[in-house]
Amino acid sequence: MREGTVIGPIIVAIGLVVAAMSLAVVGALLETADGSTELRLERAEAETGQLRAQIDSLRAELRDVQAELKALAEDVALGASAVPAPLLPQPSDITVTAPDITGQDESEDHEGTEAMTEVMKLAKARFNTGISQPRNQVMLEVLGHPRSSYSTDCQSVTQPKLKSMLETRQIGPIRVTMIKPALDSLERIVARLRTSEPDIHDALGTAGALCARLIRGSRSSVSNHSWGTAIDVKLQGRLDGFGDGGTQFGLLLLAELFNEEGWYWGATYSREDSMHFEVGVETLRKWQAEGKL
Repeated sequence: MREGTVIGPIIVAIGLVVAAMSLAVVGALLETADGSTELRLERAEAETGQLRAQIDSLRAELRDVQAELKALAEDVALGASAVPAPLLPQPSDITVTAPDITGQDESEDHEGTEAMTEVMKLAKARFNTGISQPRNQVMLEVLGHPRSSYSTDCQSVTQPKLKSMLETRQIGPIRVTMIKPALDSLERIVARLRTSEPDIHDALGTAGALCARLIRGSRSSVSNHSWGTAIDVKLQGRLDGFGDGGTQFGLLLLAELFNEEGWYWGATYSREDSMHFEVGVETLRKWQAEGKL
C-alpha cells in the first residue's frame, strides 16, 4: 500500500509537470504564431495601401483621357459643322499648280491663288517625313515647365530661362511672340513664301502662337503653344476646318516650307489640325546642341 500511495502522487506530479511544460510550449507557439500573423497582416496592409494608391492614380488618368476624348469629339463636331459644303471640291471646280498636291494623278494649271482657302483632300503621307511630333515628355526635357501651374486659359510664362528666350517680332504680315530660334526659323519660311507665293504671303494671318495653357479637356497635358514653339495660321482671315480630313489649298504649299525647316504639321494628327505648326523634335534637339535653348 505504501508503494502505491507514493507512486500515485509521483505520477500526478509528473503529469502536472508535463502539463505545465505543454502549456508553456503551446503558449510559446501561440506567441510565435501571433507575431508572425501580425507581421503578415502589416505587410498585407502596406501592399493594400500601395495597390489602392495605384488604383487611384489610374482612375485619375482615366478621367483625364475620358475628358480629352469628350473634348476632341466636341471639337470634331464643331469643326465639321463649320466647313461649308461641299467639303472636297471636284477637279472641275479647282485646279492646282504642283503635281500630285492632292494625292491624285491629275493636275492642271491653277489660275492664281483665288482658291487658296478651298478645302482639298489631304495626302498625309507627303508631309512630316523624318519629323517627329514634339510631345510633352520631350518639351519638358528640353525646355522645362513654362510655369508652375496651368489652366485651360492662356497665361504668361513665368520660368525665368524660357521667359528670357521669348521675343515679339513682326514677320511679314504677322506679329507673333515665340522663342528666338523659332522666330528666326519662321522668318526664313515667310521670306521664302513671299518669293514663291506672294499672294499667299499677303493673305497670311495668325490665330495665335504663345499661350501657356493645358490642352482643352485635360488636367495634365500641356499645350505646345506654352513654350512658344507652335503657331496657328489662317489665310484671308479664315481658319481651316478642324478635324474634317481636308485642308486649305494654300496651307498645303505653306506646309512644304514648314517641313523643310523641320516643323511638324498638325494636319497629320489623328484629329487633323491643318492650321497648326510646331517645331519638330529633331529641330529642337539641334537647337539644344547648338546652345540656342
